[in-house]
Amino acid sequence: MHLEEFAQGHSLLHRLDPRIKLVAAICWSCMVATSNHPPLPAWALGCALALTIMARLPARRLCARLAFVNAFLVLFWITLPFSLPGETVFSLGPLHAGREGLLLALLITLKCNAILLGVTALLGTSTVFALTHALRRLALPEKLTQIFFFTFRYFQLIHAEYLRLRDAMRARGFTPGVNLHSYRSYAQLMGMLLVRSLDRAERVREAMLCRGYDGTLRVFDRLAVQRQDVFFSLSFSMCCAALLFLV
Repeated sequence: MHLEEFAQGHSLLHRLDPRIKLVAAICWSCMVATSNHPPLPAWALGCALALTIMARLPARRLCARLAFVNAFLVLFWITLPFSLPGETVFSLGPLHAGREGLLLALLITLKCNAILLGVTALLGTSTVFALTHALRRLALPEKLTQIFFFTFRYFQLIHAEYLRLRDAMRARGFTPGVNLHSYRSYAQLMGMLLVRSLDRAERVREAMLCRGYDGTLRVFDRLAVQRQDVFFSLSFSMCCAALLFLV
């Protein structure tokens, strides 16, 4: 339900062809993920920051996403230095932190942040419908494209049902806590959510059939490559090439 959080805007990245951005995001992710030397992800992180500035993304919401991901990455900084053998940097009692483990944790952190910022700036500036259209125009299988679109749409429906059930529980005086009653209430909430989701899915299917759905998603707008798309493609390709050959 947060895929379109940054989709509204008037920056250059918002106006680019979604096909260009989709291909660029895939190339960017593969390039950063397969790098094995910290300098390249570090420079890639700087380029990703430049993309987010170009996209004019709200700083507070972007930092919230980064905080969530980096909170998970803390686990790597806690475990990797003490689990990989290598030159000891510091010790905590019987535990010895190795240089190789620290470098690996740093590499993973740089990669994750560079990929997250780059993909958010590229794909987050397009609506899900525009990305679905781009997937179709890039000749991806029809079923995979529809699965992507319907999954996003269905997540929204499940989330709406969850909010209704949660508000109903609060209206009845439910206060969550660490006790058996709370666990039982949440289990019943999950069970009811599944039942409501199945019922809602059937209603959505019937509504689509009433509107003439025959297994094909039809789009009426036309994607066309503009001068700004060509300029961005060339600039992005040169940036990636520079990172690969100069770092």
